[in-house]
Amino acid sequence: MSELTWTGSYALSLVFWLWLIRWGGAERLEGTFTSGLLLSTFAPRWSADGIRLFAWLSLIGSTIGFIVGLFKPELRFY
Repeated sequence: MSELTWTGSYALSLVFWLWLIRWGGAERLEGTFTSGLLLSTFAPRWSADGIRLFAWLSLIGSTIGFIVGLFKPELRFY
């Protein structure tokens, strides 16, 4: 995967997690079937705060993965 593709996929992921955390996405997905499709099969039972917590943890994990993949291209996920 090229560096441009790697950075672009991280940017899309970042926008999604920020939408959930800051721009009302958690409230919009709370209790819906869509949250089960986008996040986890357990997500429809979560409150908006639970969805935001999941988004924070996922954002931290994806940022660490992005930085590792940026400096070690052989560890990038395909």
